[in-house]
Amino acid sequence: MNQPLAYVHPGAKIAKNVVIEPFTTIHNNVEIGEGTWIGSNVTIMEGARIGKNCTIFPGAVISAVPQDLKFGGEESLAIIGNNTTIRECVTINRGTIASGKTVIGDNCLIMAYAHIAHDCEIGNNAIIVNGVALAGHVKIGNFAVIGGLAAVHQFITIGDHAMISGGSLVRKDVPPYTKAAKEPLSYIGINSVGLRRRGFSTEKIREIQDIYRILYQKNYNTTQALSIIEADLEATSERDEIIQFIRSSSRGIMKGYTGAY
Repeated sequence: MNQPLAYVHPGAKIAKNVVIEPFTTIHNNVEIGEGTWIGSNVTIMEGARIGKNCTIFPGAVISAVPQDLKFGGEESLAIIGNNTTIRECVTINRGTIASGKTVIGDNCLIMAYAHIAHDCEIGNNAIIVNGVALAGHVKIGNFAVIGGLAAVHQFITIGDHAMISGGSLVRKDVPPYTKAAKEPLSYIGINSVGLRRRGFSTEKIREIQDIYRILYQKNYNTTQALSIIEADLEATSERDEIIQFIRSSSRGIMKGYTGAY
């Protein structure tokens, strides 16, 4: 860590084998776990909590104060899990009084120029592609993939294993296991390729397809579809996860798409 051209505040807690490249600035009240590499010209501000074996590329700014006019200078955190990669010029703001923290999970890949606003929560193994902009209070599930240049409205929730097309405008919640594209953002199928890669069986994928066929392709309204899914399909963890996601959605879920894609 002994890099004379980097500035590390004496109050920062840095594990012994962290590598900090020249011209990086690390402020007070920062904690960085062992094995993490921090490239040149990175700025890590107060409230950052960075896990083990992370990789942070040049130009990233982590734990800057929120871009929120209601922010009153309260103490808050930006928490990054283990084995996460943050590419060039990513900006991650710390939380506000609403939740006190912005959280990124383990094994995530945050690609260049992405912005993660205050109070966002990103699960494990998520991929946020180049130029994605997340507004405040966005929740993204495990293994979700957000395509390049997508813009996500505040308070949106994106479920586990969902995949969102590049350039999308995400104004409604995206249920787990789905693929989303078009404008306005619409259901275009389930993320079957991603699910197979993660070990889901053919039978489990078919079960998920059956659920979304009822929800999106049978001309039922959401209440009717959920009643039929509960009555006709066997109770499984995936079925119940989907039902709970939809019923707890405050913004409503994305629409179905019936035309050719």
